[in-house]
Amino acid sequence: MRTLFILCAAFLMMTSTSCVVRTKAAPANVTVIKTLPKHYKVVRVKGKRYYFWNGRHYRKTRNGYVVVRV
Repeated sequence: MRTLFILCAAFLMMTSTSCVVRTKAAPANVTVIKTLPKHYKVVRVKGKRYYFWNGRHYRKTRNGYVVVRV
Protein backbone atom coordinates (compact mmCIF):
# COMPACT_ATOMS: atom_id res chain seq x y z
CA MET A 1 0.00 0.00 0.00
CA ARG A 2 2.85 2.34 0.82
CA THR A 3 4.54 1.79 -2.56
CA LEU A 4 1.25 2.44 -4.35
CA PHE A 5 0.88 5.72 -2.50
CA ILE A 6 4.47 6.74 -3.33
CA LEU A 7 3.99 5.84 -7.00
CA CYS A 8 0.73 7.81 -7.21
CA ALA A 9 2.32 10.82 -5.52
CA ALA A 10 5.32 10.69 -7.86
CA PHE A 11 3.03 10.40 -10.89
CA LEU A 12 0.97 13.40 -9.80
CA MET A 13 4.07 15.48 -9.17
CA MET A 14 5.46 14.71 -12.63
CA THR A 15 2.26 15.36 -14.53
CA SER A 16 1.10 18.50 -12.75
CA THR A 17 2.00 21.80 -14.36
CA SER A 18 3.25 24.88 -12.63
CA CYS A 19 1.29 28.12 -12.48
CA VAL A 20 4.43 30.10 -13.15
CA VAL A 21 4.63 31.64 -16.60
CA ARG A 22 8.05 32.77 -17.75
CA THR A 23 8.23 35.76 -20.01
CA LYS A 24 11.25 37.30 -21.60
CA ALA A 25 11.43 41.07 -21.41
CA ALA A 26 12.02 42.86 -24.67
CA PRO A 27 15.28 44.84 -24.79
CA ALA A 28 14.79 48.53 -24.20
CA ASN A 29 15.82 51.06 -26.81
CA VAL A 30 18.17 53.23 -24.79
CA THR A 31 20.30 56.05 -26.12
CA VAL A 32 23.36 56.67 -23.94
CA ILE A 33 25.37 59.86 -24.41
CA LYS A 34 28.79 60.15 -22.74
CA THR A 35 28.81 63.96 -22.44
CA LEU A 36 26.01 66.51 -22.41
CA PRO A 37 25.72 69.18 -25.12
CA LYS A 38 27.32 72.54 -24.28
CA HIS A 39 24.16 74.61 -23.78
CA TYR A 40 22.03 72.29 -21.66
CA LYS A 41 19.73 73.51 -18.87
CA VAL A 42 19.14 71.83 -15.52
CA VAL A 43 15.44 71.12 -14.93
CA ARG A 44 13.76 69.66 -11.85
CA VAL A 45 10.65 67.53 -12.36
CA LYS A 46 8.97 66.10 -9.22
CA GLY A 47 12.19 66.62 -7.28
CA LYS A 48 14.39 64.77 -9.76
CA ARG A 49 17.17 66.42 -11.71
CA TYR A 50 17.08 66.28 -15.51
CA TYR A 51 19.15 67.98 -18.17
CA PHE A 52 17.26 69.59 -21.06
CA TRP A 53 18.53 70.42 -24.51
CA ASN A 54 16.98 70.51 -28.00
CA GLY A 55 13.58 69.26 -26.83
CA ARG A 56 14.93 66.21 -24.99
CA HIS A 57 15.40 65.40 -21.33
CA TYR A 58 18.46 63.50 -20.14
CA ARG A 59 19.06 61.65 -16.87
CA LYS A 60 22.51 61.00 -15.44
CA THR A 61 23.61 57.35 -15.05
CA ARG A 62 26.89 55.56 -14.36
CA ASN A 63 27.49 55.03 -18.08
CA GLY A 64 26.62 58.55 -19.21
CA TYR A 65 23.37 60.35 -19.88
CA VAL A 66 20.18 58.61 -21.00
CA VAL A 67 17.38 60.17 -23.03
CA VAL A 68 14.12 59.88 -21.05
CA ARG A 69 10.49 60.89 -21.40
CA VAL A 70 9.32 63.17 -18.60
